[in-house]
Amino acid sequence: MSVSPKARRRTLSVLLALSASVSLAVPGTAAAQQPSGAAAVPVRPISWGACPKSEPPYPDPSPNARCATVEVPLDWSKPNGPKIGIFVARHRATDPARRIGVLMSNPGGPGAPGSDDALYADDPYSGYDPAMLRRFDMIGFDPRGIGRSRNAECDETILGSIPARPRDAAEFERMRAQNARLAESCLKRTGPLAAHMDGESVARDMDAIRAALGERQISFIGHSYGTLLGERYARLFPDRLRALALDSAMDPDRPDAERYLKEGSLTIDSALKRLAAWCEKDAACALKGEDVSAVTASLFARADAGRLHEPGPGGPTRVKVDADRLSEFLTFALGRWNPESAAEQLAALHTGKGEVRWTSPEANLVPKLVLCRDYDFRIRDYAHYRAIRERVAKAAPGVRHNAQSLDTVLGCQGWTMPPKPSPARAEGGLPPVLVANATHDLATPLPGAKRMARSFPKATLFTMDVVGHWLYRRGGTEEAMRVIDAYLTDPKG
Repeated sequence: MSVSPKARRRTLSVLLALSASVSLAVPGTAAAQQPSGAAAVPVRPISWGACPKSEPPYPDPSPNARCATVEVPLDWSKPNGPKIGIFVARHRATDPARRIGVLMSNPGGPGAPGSDDALYADDPYSGYDPAMLRRFDMIGFDPRGIGRSRNAECDETILGSIPARPRDAAEFERMRAQNARLAESCLKRTGPLAAHMDGESVARDMDAIRAALGERQISFIGHSYGTLLGERYARLFPDRLRALALDSAMDPDRPDAERYLKEGSLTIDSALKRLAAWCEKDAACALKGEDVSAVTASLFARADAGRLHEPGPGGPTRVKVDADRLSEFLTFALGRWNPESAAEQLAALHTGKGEVRWTSPEANLVPKLVLCRDYDFRIRDYAHYRAIRERVAKAAPGVRHNAQSLDTVLGCQGWTMPPKPSPARAEGGLPPVLVANATHDLATPLPGAKRMARSFPKATLFTMDVVGHWLYRRGGTEEAMRVIDAYLTDPKG
């Protein structure tokens, strides 16, 4: 649901040339396991080939990586219908004698090209620990409609006509109408695939990859939105999982718009309180001696009155800052958790002198195509929307709302491809599951991670008292990486 520590690696992947030739022209077939009562879909074994080269000056994928395409039904309810290709990459275990099996992964987004996890598996900065590389074949794939798996396209020129924060009923309805136009443009430019990019479809693709690999079971690690894919796979194919690690977990209970927005907003509000506590103790705080909560309250009061302006080197500029923009600033300044920088920018807004590094989220249409199908964020009308905003602001008065969460909710209003029901749970035994989450995560708040852990018969919730997203990385949250690696190596240990 936000930029991961592997973003650099993803950028490299996006720039890879698409010249590699991979195919499935191999005799014999395996079968993608389907829920009880459904016919198995035959899948041909993978024929591995060279991976595409990258464009200079970016480094090429690991020489140990191999690539292929797995063919799957476009619509899994019509297994004999049109097919699409899923781009898959593999980095083989470096110690075959001690190989445990395959570790499939997804980096979330939604919208990230997950093949990077295998293409750059041995990257010393963002790759796996050498001990994990010895024991697992690393399997990454670009989910349907993403990257080399037939990248979805929409008419992005429509984005500029969509009200970002509707201020009355007319704007709310215009937002809905323009979102509907955008959705229809995705269907027109991408074709029927645009309506089949939901988590259940991707989970079925994952099982097709498993079958093509000739594996009876997989281990899986999902990050951010990738955790929902892991949960969907567990629902559909419990017997096919050896281990399931979910880092920075989505809420599996399909929260409505209000709960989703409220829990994200409370997380940012708690981060503001954490900043205030840091300022009381650390002389590096630009607001040392000030009441941080009172400062932000005064900033909102000035924004409401039209008296808050962007700061400049010599004093306030003429550019006004409204309350919604202030909430957006707080969301991303606090969510990244650099307290010294956040305090410095708050001080600049407070005094009118200094610099604020405004963040405008990049236009990315994949989350709409995916999340508006997986979740039901529909709001009845403008009055309902205003009531939700008021209740959320009352619950999280320091920040009023989480801008990233609100962007997601509003992006689904009027979307013409309706939410898809969660798949029924298939019978079968699951391994013990590990869920990991930060206590202050703006993208995947802790309450959702707790629900994720409770959704499994046997699960452990590992938390770290930090502000941030995506724990599985080197640096400040490396402890989580060690815990997850130990679990994946021995899930019953």
